[in-house]
This record gives sequence, C-alpha cells and structure tokens, in this order.
Amino acid sequence: MIEYIKIHKDDNAIVALKDLTQGTVLDVEGTKITLIQDVPAAHKVALQDIPSGEIVRKYGFPIGHAKADIKQGEHIHTQNLKTGLSDNLEYSYSPTQTKLESEKSPKTFLGYPRKNGDVGIRNELWIIPTVGCVNGQAKRIIELLKAETDTSHIDDIMVLSHQYGCSQLGDDHSNTRKALAAAANHPNAGAVLVLGLGCENNQIKELKEEIGECDQERVRFLVSQDVEDEVETGLQIVKELAAIMKNDERSQVPVAKLKIGLKCGGSDAFSGITANPLLGAFSDWLIAQGGSTILTEVPEMFGAETTLMDRAKDAVVFEDIVTLINDFKDYFRRNNQVIYENPSPGNKAGGITTLEEKSLGCVQKGGGSTVIDVLNYGDAIKKPGLSLLWSPGNDLVASSALALSGCQMVLFTTGRGTPFGSFVPTMKISSNSSLFNRKKNWMDFNAGSLLESKSMKELCVELTDFIIDIASGQELKHEISNFKELAIFKSGVTL
Repeated sequence: MIEYIKIHKDDNAIVALKDLTQGTVLDVEGTKITLIQDVPAAHKVALQDIPSGEIVRKYGFPIGHAKADIKQGEHIHTQNLKTGLSDNLEYSYSPTQTKLESEKSPKTFLGYPRKNGDVGIRNELWIIPTVGCVNGQAKRIIELLKAETDTSHIDDIMVLSHQYGCSQLGDDHSNTRKALAAAANHPNAGAVLVLGLGCENNQIKELKEEIGECDQERVRFLVSQDVEDEVETGLQIVKELAAIMKNDERSQVPVAKLKIGLKCGGSDAFSGITANPLLGAFSDWLIAQGGSTILTEVPEMFGAETTLMDRAKDAVVFEDIVTLINDFKDYFRRNNQVIYENPSPGNKAGGITTLEEKSLGCVQKGGGSTVIDVLNYGDAIKKPGLSLLWSPGNDLVASSALALSGCQMVLFTTGRGTPFGSFVPTMKISSNSSLFNRKKNWMDFNAGSLLESKSMKELCVELTDFIIDIASGQELKHEISNFKELAIFKSGVTL
C-alpha cells in the first residue's frame, strides 16, 4: 500500500495513508524524509522545516500557521498548528469558471411523477404535526392505520415529529413554518396529513399560506381541538389517503429530475481525499445531465469560501455568497461564540487540525461546477445546477435542511461513522475501507477503495449506478433500520 499522498504540488505537508512509525523513511519526489515521531493514518507530516508563524499548505491552500518551529518529518497537528482565520473579510469577485467535460448520458430511474412536475424517489405517507403537542396523537393514528389497513403498497408511513411550532418568536417561528410547509410539498411524500392542535402559534391557516398551491386531494389538514376525537378523525383521513396512493406506480424518468443534497459529518482527513472529491465528481456529472445538487454547512465553508465565490455564475450570486458567509459569522457573534471553534474532537482524532483544513476538504463535495444560486433556510431549489444553502454544519439539522429544499436524497460522507438518517434517503459513504468493513450496518458505499484499487472515474460510475438503484426503490441501511429524523433549525428565545 502507498504510505502517503501529496495532494497538491505547492503543499508543504503530506498525508499518511497508514500508521507510520518514527524512523520510517519516505521518498517524496526524490527527497528522502525521515519521520522523527510516530504519525497516525490520515495525519500530516512536514515535508520541510516550517518556521513558527509560517503558513502550512494542504490542497494547495493555507490551512493555518505554525505556532512553533516544525521540523521536516514531524507530525503536524494541534500541538504545532493553529488557524489563520479571522473575522469578516473583504472579498473581490475573480471569476474562474471552467467548462467541465462531463459526458451527458441518457440515464433514467424509476420514480413517482407528481402533478407539479416534481418526481419522488419514495412514495410515503407522512403526518406532519404543526406543533410538538400532537406528536403522540399522530403516532397513534399511524399505529391504528397499520393495524387496520393494508399499507403494503406504501414505501413508509411516518410522523415527522418535532418539538416546535409554539412558544417561538421571530426567525425561529418563521423557520419552523417554512420547514413544515416545505415538508408538506416534498415529492417523496405521496400523501400528507397536517395535524394541528388549535391554540399553537403555528396556526394551520398561516401554514396553508406558506404551503401555497398543492395537491388538495393528497394534502389534508386537521385541527385536533375542532373535533371530538382527533385520532378517529385522523385515522379516517389517512385511510382515504392510503387508498388514493394505491394507484401510484413508478415510471422511467430522466436523472435530470434528481435533486441531491451533499453533506459530510464525522469527517477524517481522508474525507477530503476520497469521499468528498467522489461526491464532487458525481455532482458535476449530475449537473451535466440537467440535475441539481446543493452544498450547505456554511461554517464549514469558512477558509474555503473564495473557491466557491470565484465560481459564482455572476456578480449577483457572488454577493449572495459573501452575504451567506458574513451573516453566518454574525450569527456566531450575536451568541457570543467563537467563530472558529471547529473542528470537533472526532475530526481532530481523524487528522483534521484547523477549520480551514476541514473546509477545504468539505467544499470538494461541490465539484467544480458553477454556483448558480444561494438559498435561504427552507427555500426550494429554483433552478438546475449547484446551489448553496444557509444551514449550520450539524448533521441532522443540515441534512433536514437539504431535504426541505426539495432534495429527494442526501449523500453523506464520513470518516468516523454514524447510524443516523434524515427523513429522506440518506446514503452514508465511508472515506476509508476500515470504517466500511467495521460498520456494515451503518455504511452504504465505500469511497476508501480510491486509496487501494479504484480510479475516480471507475468509482464515480459505481456510485452513480448505486444512486440510481436507490432512487428506483432499493433501501439504504438507515431505512432498513428505520432511523429517520427531522431536525428544525432553532437559534432564539423559547417563551
């Protein structure tokens, strides 16, 4: 096995591909480097002496400054490297758009066409509570439906439970309403019952306005306080919805109808070398077919934001990206939090030292395509191509935000592993083979083979075929285990 990788010609650090011991001699482009200490797999090794205060480079970009003299062959990590990031920056638009060579191919998948032109990759029946107070009633309705009715024709029946919808103010109240309206319009839902209480802030009347025009046959509403027995009434409604869904069938549709969310979490340093670039290659391919992808996790763009800004389709989108970045920094400051309090302990154990190093690996999920739009939280995808979305990095919140923007599926890369899933199919892609082989009950696809035997082109074809299989009905690991969650973003006061 290859012992190291130098990612970019300008880097003064390399990445160990396996655990390396003190005294190991590496031949890096004709230069012999002797390790002066043990270096764990995925961690960095200094290619040369780096004086205190000097820049350390990885991916061809600065990932921080040496906070002490670093010797050639020394392990670079938290003990000798610190972030070089600061507060809001002044940005200028320097377009670097390039025409991507991604062959258009007539691939299709088996999806569920909807009246509004969208396509679902699942045909599920959802109960969406307007407020957490009725989560229990919604679950009871589903229990009775499954006990009394044949639902074998429905891919899943679930409650999008949450704890919000009341005692919220300002942006929190607005975000909850936008999120639930977006869920009601999601193409993976073949039918929806919106279940309210009656006295909550998130009144069904205003929620209907947020939902807008919808298929009234398949999106129904019930206010619990308006009926004698909300469980009995709700059960009758979902029985009617289940009967309507019996006529739904999958049909061949072009992959241009796919809208895919791009997310990473529990990352290690291999994520930016294998899994994230693999998603970038897939994203570029899908966009060439006329499809859509969304990149989010705004705090994990800090330090790599200019690579996205320079790919903005025009000056307007550039300014929107600047606002996206600076507004999120302002959000941190409003809450008296350190902007660069990242990476997490798991990231650091996996070899990621600074936020800019994490960000430079993270944004590779967006490939090299032009950024065509910037979306606020809860906004639907407006046009095909690569969009950026306002959301934090938190796995459940960000994955839910991607789904709420209309993504039928989320591709989730990880080097540490996680069992979670959002309320849409969430494909877990491992950055290394060790994780994939150890946690087969969590992981769906292995990008670690890029370090062993597979080329990027070959593995991208395999991933694409697998995504089409999932879009056509094959289940992911979290769907089999029924780990599905909705997490709504919250930042303010609870009354």
